[in-house]
Amino acid sequence: MSSDLSTLSLRKREEKADMADRHSGILDSRADWTLSSMAGTLASDERQEFCSFFDQIVQDVTAEDWGHPEIGDAVLRLRQVLEYNAAGGKCNRGMTVLASYRELVGPELQKDENIQRALAVGWCVELLQAFFLVADDIMDNSVTRRGQPCWYRRAGIGLDAINDSFLLEASIYRVLKKYCRRQPYYLSLLELFLETSYQTELGQALDLITAQPGKVDLDRYTECRYKSIVKYKTAFYSFYLPVAAAMYMAGIDSEDDHQNAKTILLEMGEFFQIQDDYLDCYGDPSITGKIGTDIQDNKCGWLVVEALKRVTPEQRDVLQENYGQDDTEKVERVKQLYEELDLSEVYMKYEEDSYQRLQTLISQHANGLSKEIFLGLAHKIYKRQK
Repeated sequence: MSSDLSTLSLRKREEKADMADRHSGILDSRADWTLSSMAGTLASDERQEFCSFFDQIVQDVTAEDWGHPEIGDAVLRLRQVLEYNAAGGKCNRGMTVLASYRELVGPELQKDENIQRALAVGWCVELLQAFFLVADDIMDNSVTRRGQPCWYRRAGIGLDAINDSFLLEASIYRVLKKYCRRQPYYLSLLELFLETSYQTELGQALDLITAQPGKVDLDRYTECRYKSIVKYKTAFYSFYLPVAAAMYMAGIDSEDDHQNAKTILLEMGEFFQIQDDYLDCYGDPSITGKIGTDIQDNKCGWLVVEALKRVTPEQRDVLQENYGQDDTEKVERVKQLYEELDLSEVYMKYEEDSYQRLQTLISQHANGLSKEIFLGLAHKIYKRQK
């Protein structure tokens, strides 16, 4: 996400064209080589800046109690949990906090201490993500995450990973306290993280209730239910949270501004999750870093919802007989049905239509905010492969 904000800023500085016009249609992949190269360098620098701050976060969370006679062993475990689960991802959510903050404030506020706070809050978003993923992998019986075994599948970990996920969540508030408690936006950030956690956990509950293991009920897989799951489970924490955090830090706290941002970002989150569902089935694990399990996990995903709109009675029977079962042949039969229904083509059309809809929402609701933030995010997720 951050890389595209850099690209957009560079384009603006070079005055190649009006930003809105450049993004009114599907972006041309034949970008100017020099521009792309320079933007890539900026993105690489920003990612290095963000990732290099992780060691400081680990230090902030563990240093005080390191070697403590009573809890020293637990703090050592916390350090291991942080290093395995919080590092190593794409860091798009966390980097969005930093990139959005820089877009929203003038150069006079981009002092070292303010940038450090933005880095720290960005890592709080990554810690929240790690907390959710550790728990979600257990609930979904997942195998790999970010190209390595899920934490609970590591030797000697097992269901102890449940408590490890709690440690990740608790670390968020230790970091926020250290960096932001004397800032006027501290309470707003606390409330934002707490509310986002609640919303995401409600979304997870909807997901689990709808797709109970061994209880395949295709009547539950409606578009309305799917959109509710996606909104609460993914969109709030993946898109609204990082931008809203930067807005509060920049002194933008009006309800109207946050509602406008939310209107754009929740739609973007739905787009993102539908991509995720598609990649779960059609993505390359060597690129995505995980092996998709939505079919055998009986998930209320976009593909099965779209399939149910199109199936004949006989094809619906095929879904009923094969969906939600941990059997390789049955999983392949479901994938074969998806091919018969040409769901890849359905997805490609959806992606184009959704991207255009995002452009419209940005033009309507980004008033008073930086359009570059939203355009950069939209460009980042369009046509993504992981």
